[in-house]
Amino acid sequence: MSKEKRIVIKDADITNNCPECYNQELKLTFYQKHTLNPFYHRTTGEVTHEIKCKKCHSIIYPVNWTPDIERVFDYYNKLVRPDRPSVRFTTLFFILLILILCLVGAAVYFYLEGLI
Repeated sequence: MSKEKRIVIKDADITNNCPECYNQELKLTFYQKHTLNPFYHRTTGEVTHEIKCKKCHSIIYPVNWTPDIERVFDYYNKLVRPDRPSVRFTTLFFILLILILCLVGAAVYFYLEGLI
């Protein structure tokens, strides 16, 4: 029932050679994982990355990285500032919480008055 989304936190165009087609147009993207639920939105500390060639549209995995790509990746990895891990509750959560508290309060009141 909960969805996981990868939100882009940093994009960078790098001019290193693609190991597949030797083109000089690569895109480095950093993502942060978010979990969405009807009751809360959770931001995790998990950061992932992807390097993709703009010409051949192939994903370049770390096994195929050249030393130049590794240096550029290390540089941009230091620049990435992900959001803090947090949990934000939605309006539905607060409505249900207030409803449950009201029901418990009413039950205690009726018990103390002897109506139950």
